[in-house]
Amino acid sequence: MTERSRHTRAPAQAAPRRRARRAARGVAAPVLALVIAAPGAGLAQTTSPAPEAGAIALPEIGVVGAAAGYAAARTGSATRTDTPLRDVPQSVTVTTQQAIRDLSMQNLQDVLRYVPGAGYALGEGNRDTPVLRGQSTTASLFVDGLRDDVQYIRDLYNIDRVEVLLGPNAMIFGRGGAGGVINRVTRQADGERRREVRLQAGSYGQLRGSFDIGDTVGGGAAVRVMGVYEQADSYRRGVDLERYGINPTFSYRLGDNTTIRGGYEYFRDERTADRGIPSFNGRPLATGVDTFFGDPDLSRTRAEVHAFNLGLDHRIMEGVTLRNTLRFADYDKFYQNVFPGAVSANGQAVSIAAYNHSTHRQNLFNQTDLVMDLATGPVRHTLLAGVELGRQWTDSVRLTGYFTSFGPNVTSVSVPVASPRIGLPVSFRASATDANTSGTATTAAAYIQDQMQLLPGLQLIAGLRLDNFGMDFRNNRTGERVDQNDTTLSPRIGLVWQPVQPLSLYASYSTSYLPRAGEQLGSLTLSNRSLEPEEFTNREIGAKWDLTPDLSVTAALFQLDRTNVAVTDPADVTRSILVDGTRTRGFELGARGRVTEAWSMMAGWAVQESEFTSAQSATVQQGNTVPFVPRNTLSLWNRYDVSPRLGVGLGVVHQSSYVAAADNRARIPAFTRLDGALYWNVSERVELQANFENLLRTKYYPVADNNNNIMPGAPFSMRFALTTRF
Repeated sequence: MTERSRHTRAPAQAAPRRRARRAARGVAAPVLALVIAAPGAGLAQTTSPAPEAGAIALPEIGVVGAAAGYAAARTGSATRTDTPLRDVPQSVTVTTQQAIRDLSMQNLQDVLRYVPGAGYALGEGNRDTPVLRGQSTTASLFVDGLRDDVQYIRDLYNIDRVEVLLGPNAMIFGRGGAGGVINRVTRQADGERRREVRLQAGSYGQLRGSFDIGDTVGGGAAVRVMGVYEQADSYRRGVDLERYGINPTFSYRLGDNTTIRGGYEYFRDERTADRGIPSFNGRPLATGVDTFFGDPDLSRTRAEVHAFNLGLDHRIMEGVTLRNTLRFADYDKFYQNVFPGAVSANGQAVSIAAYNHSTHRQNLFNQTDLVMDLATGPVRHTLLAGVELGRQWTDSVRLTGYFTSFGPNVTSVSVPVASPRIGLPVSFRASATDANTSGTATTAAAYIQDQMQLLPGLQLIAGLRLDNFGMDFRNNRTGERVDQNDTTLSPRIGLVWQPVQPLSLYASYSTSYLPRAGEQLGSLTLSNRSLEPEEFTNREIGAKWDLTPDLSVTAALFQLDRTNVAVTDPADVTRSILVDGTRTRGFELGARGRVTEAWSMMAGWAVQESEFTSAQSATVQQGNTVPFVPRNTLSLWNRYDVSPRLGVGLGVVHQSSYVAAADNRARIPAFTRLDGALYWNVSERVELQANFENLLRTKYYPVADNNNNIMPGAPFSMRFALTTRF
């Protein structure tokens, strides 16, 4: 039964509901006592009174930060220890399972729409590309606290919640994470009996089904299996998708102090690689939102993921816990696109080009953490000491598309803007500059962190991480080999003051680094391997206020600087030099939770200024605005339960104008979109839901990849869902 169905029961059950919510938020928990918190995954071993005679003792695995409605109270990711969100000196936004369901969210773009300080870029229509505090990224993505950095489009079918941690923080997550990280926390086998099937149908031929089945299997063991299948067309002509996945998980309790947990996921996503429309005279080209530029039949992308997780949590003694997590993931990614370039000066023709790119990567990561609670005189400590080891093998090949009907070496054709969809023969082969590379990246890191309770209401969080990153890179076309080895120290320090218990004021400083191999481990060359890594530095002050146990408000003021950016030396084009990169300053305000017993809401507002702090090319000059960063973003979602069985939802999303590329030649206009929803609890076992997007039929352009790849937003669309439990 979902949290929503629980909180719409008869008023006579309000008191038990309130007690359950307080327990979930850590306000009062007379039965459950946390002794182990798994990193990122949010698993916690718990203890409880001995079962009554005749009762069945279930494996007691709880979820750290479990939340009723839209509010979460705790996180296991931000500090790698189970910590109340108000004690974390960093902006953290948690999108709960209830929010994911109520808004029918199915991907990260849906989630980030309601996270202040976070945005999304088009990503060439084939990958997740979050924009966090002005930093566009394809690798700052984690699952259960472990790196998930291949370029593909993720689904939420097996996700319990999504945590967006803003600001670089290599102390916890290692390299990258330039503007922050996104951690997807999966649902785990917890011993509860679950039998749920959810069927969805929507506009443009969308059909989607998912299931979640779990139970105890005796002897301290539990299993849970989740799966999804979806197919859909699109408001974009010639565009479709098909994706499916399955994720079995298990947990097994070895006595009172040790728990083993694990799982396997197979996921496949195949769709049209849609790069949108071009710009003309500095704005999106005036054309229909359904117009496809290029060839949708030849523009395909697919991703196939096999991932294995295995974890061990062990309580050594009271206040001392050890945990180890292993993840092996095999990614096979391919995309091919026939896409638009620039529009001619008279606006009558558009250029079309093509290429494809394949990536095969295997990730192997292991994390070991030791967490100790102790006291030195009046000061209480939560000490974290850990080691992370990783190895990534990557093969990458890019091929250029040649339009052979125009000539054997023609790589671009011009077609009329009035009929930009083509069906020409295209031959894909390597050009003189196409990449064909192999690489092995190794990571060895050690870190230590102390969360100190200095005085009542005053905490100091300090940590340091030592990383050694090695890269063995080979150009398979030329046989050239390039090696790189970087050792970095990443500090994190934060001060949290609680003048009164529900209110926290904090200040923090943190850094992160990106080696010259780049986010996707393919940018290493002989000319840049000796250059220092890019550095990201975040300074932040903020406040977190739990207005009630079910409603939290957060605010943050920050400055994020990117430095050590490599550019071509104007005096010697054979050399690269390091310059300052960008500076993003901003203010973020968020609120999530239950305003009244019937009214739940999510709200976010961000004001950001992001600019280049030095000239980086002839077209990217000092003072240019960083792309994909609107000055203002605003989101508000409300759900109101008019009766125990009926609920309504209403939301608004506003985004001011932004530039589509670093040269600032095209500006994408502002927009405001209105959404709605209806909820009907037919019975304790059956729920119906309808979501409506873009109620006012606004024409808008929410994301872009560059000046000539701009995605029109969907017109009015609907999704209907039936959820049944048995």
